[in-house]
Amino acid sequence: MLDRRNFLKTSALLGAGAGFVPYFVSDPVQAWADPNHRLRMACIGVGSMGRLDMRFFNDLVDIVAVCDVDEDYGLASVLKCGFGRKKGDEVIVPDTYTDYRKVLERKDIDCVMIATPDHWHTKIAVEALQAGKHVFCEKPLTLTLEEDLIIRKAAEKYGKVFQVGTMQRCFQNQFQLAALIVRGGYLGKIEKVTVDIGGGPTSPAIPKAEVPASLNWDMWLGQAPKVDYIADAYVPAAGWEYRTSPRPAHSRGHFQFRWWYEYSGGKFTDWGAHHIDIALWALNRQTIGTGPVSIDGTDAKHPVPYKDGYAAVDNQFNTATQFNIYHKFDDGMVMNVCSQSQDGNGILFEGTKGRIHVSRGRVKGKLIEEGIKDAFKPEDYLALNNGKEFSSNPLGYGGQDLAYWESKVNWIKCIREGGTPI
Repeated sequence: MLDRRNFLKTSALLGAGAGFVPYFVSDPVQAWADPNHRLRMACIGVGSMGRLDMRFFNDLVDIVAVCDVDEDYGLASVLKCGFGRKKGDEVIVPDTYTDYRKVLERKDIDCVMIATPDHWHTKIAVEALQAGKHVFCEKPLTLTLEEDLIIRKAAEKYGKVFQVGTMQRCFQNQFQLAALIVRGGYLGKIEKVTVDIGGGPTSPAIPKAEVPASLNWDMWLGQAPKVDYIADAYVPAAGWEYRTSPRPAHSRGHFQFRWWYEYSGGKFTDWGAHHIDIALWALNRQTIGTGPVSIDGTDAKHPVPYKDGYAAVDNQFNTATQFNIYHKFDDGMVMNVCSQSQDGNGILFEGTKGRIHVSRGRVKGKLIEEGIKDAFKPEDYLALNNGKEFSSNPLGYGGQDLAYWESKVNWIKCIREGGTPI
C-alpha cells in the first residue's frame, strides 16, 4: 500500500508536458455557434459537485469524456441529468471511464475538471498538467501545504491555466462588494475578522457493508489506508445534488468523504475553503508571505476520541464539530475561524470605522444602509476579476447559479486570452 508521500512521487514533475494552442476568442459566447472553437473537456469525478460543475460547463465546452470510479456515477447518471453536446436533435454522448489515467492519455482533450474526493486532487491535477491539460479543480485544492507547492510548481512549469472552484469570488453583490469596502479602507483599520463556517456533522456507528458492484473501492481509497467499506441505510437524492440514485445516509465514501480526516478536513476544507478564502482575499492577504504569523487551534472538539493524533474509532465521522481557531497577523489583526458565531454563517469584518457581515445571501451593516454600493464603478469590479469582464449572462442565470457560471467563464477566458483566473 502506498502512503501519501510515495503516492505523490509517482507524479514526477520533471517530464515534458504536451503543448496546447489556445483559442483567442474574446468572449466564450462567440464560440458557441462554432463547434470548431469549443474546448474539449474531460470531467473526472462526477458525483454531486462534479455534476453541478458540468451543468454550467456544458454550455461553454464540449464534454467529451466522463470518469468516475463508481460506474453508476458515469454514463447512466450523466445522461439522466441531461449532459452531453447537442447537435441538432442528437446528443453527442461523452465517452465514459473508471480510470482517470486513460482519460489523460487522450491528446484531443484540452482541459479537465476535477471533482474527486479531496485526497485525490493533487495526484490527478499534477498528472493532468503534465499531460498538457488546463485544470479546473474543485475546492479545497489540497490537504497539505506541501501538496499546494507541488501543484504550483507543476502549473508554472507546464504553463497551463489552473483555477480552483471557489466561485464565491464571483458573487458581485455580496463578496465582491465586501472586498471593495474592506480594501477601500471604508471600515478603517481591520482589527478583527470572524469567519463562521459551521461545525461538522456527527454519525452513529456505521456498519460494515458490501461494496456496491459499481464501485472500485480500492481505487476510491487510493493512497489512503485500506479499510472496509461501511454504509448504512440509503436515502433519496436531494435536489441540489444533481444525482439520480440514492446514497447512504452515512458512509466512508461518496458525499460523506468530507467528514473523515483520512480524505478531507471537515468544515475547514468544505465551507472554510470558501469563507477563509474570501476573508483573506478582501484583506489582500491571499498570497504567499501575507498570511498569519501564529495560529492557536487548541479549542476544538471532535465526535470521537483521539490517540496520538489519530481517531481511536474507525466507524464514525471524525472531523471537528466545534472549534475556535485564532489566526494572528503581523499588524495585530486577529481572525477567528469558528463553528458558531452571533451573526451566523459568513464573514464579519470589524474595523476602527465600522463593520460589515457578508454571506451568500447578503451584505449587512451601516455602510450598506447608507448606500456605499453606489461608490463603486464597473472598473472597480473589473480589477477584482483580474481584468476579465463578466459575461453577458446569455442564459439568464441568477443568484448562486450566476456566480457558478461566471467562475467557469473566467477560467475559459483565461485559457483563450491569457491571464490569471479570479
